[in-house]
Amino acid sequence: MCTVSYMPLPAGGFIMTSTRDERLLRSPALPPDNYEVHGRKVYFPRDLDAMGTWIASGPDVDTLCLLNGGFELHEHTPPYRKSRGLVLLDYYKENDLAWFRDEYNLDGIEPFTLLVHGGTLSSLDELRWDGDLIHHRSVPADLAGIWSSVTLYTPEVIQQRKVWFDTWIHTSPQLSTGLIVNFHKTAGTGDTYNDILMNRDNTIRSVSITSLTRIAGKHEFYYEDMVDPGSFQCPVK
Repeated sequence: MCTVSYMPLPAGGFIMTSTRDERLLRSPALPPDNYEVHGRKVYFPRDLDAMGTWIASGPDVDTLCLLNGGFELHEHTPPYRKSRGLVLLDYYKENDLAWFRDEYNLDGIEPFTLLVHGGTLSSLDELRWDGDLIHHRSVPADLAGIWSSVTLYTPEVIQQRKVWFDTWIHTSPQLSTGLIVNFHKTAGTGDTYNDILMNRDNTIRSVSITSLTRIAGKHEFYYEDMVDPGSFQCPVK
């Protein structure tokens, strides 16, 4: 998994949206809810296989979003020491980017990309673990962006998806959860292997869309199951 878009809002705050691409053999996830994680209040949808998540936020914690893979397609060589979705939740032991980057033990963890937003428009960071080293890049938090998992999409497809997103963001009349969710449902050329909402022979497909709006200390999740259609709206404060 997956595809992640990020949109800063003119009045402050942002919308982060994740299309989760997974094998249909995995159990359906639980929609976003409130949990206590390492003594902190955190909101996230829960993966029932590993009990982790791919996107999380909370009133006093950073917002995190995970994609599989670091810089390039890697060889999948299980068993791994811990699920990447649980590694994401471990970030909240300290809720500190520098601690996670410099001190958290990633030995035996499969490569991933982690987006970290500290809650202000001056703070958006990208961490990529390639299986040997963690690479940190600060991203302009006042600019919209899109990320695609390197485990599913070639560099050429990832670049094409950026073109779709850039075209959409510059022609969209306004920024809203509904509009960005619609982009995640419709962007592409009709190629079901590589469109944002993808389906590869009902083996790997987009199983859900999660969109988080964080503004003025408030959080609102939108969650939609794309396998068993029907939306779940979860305002949390």
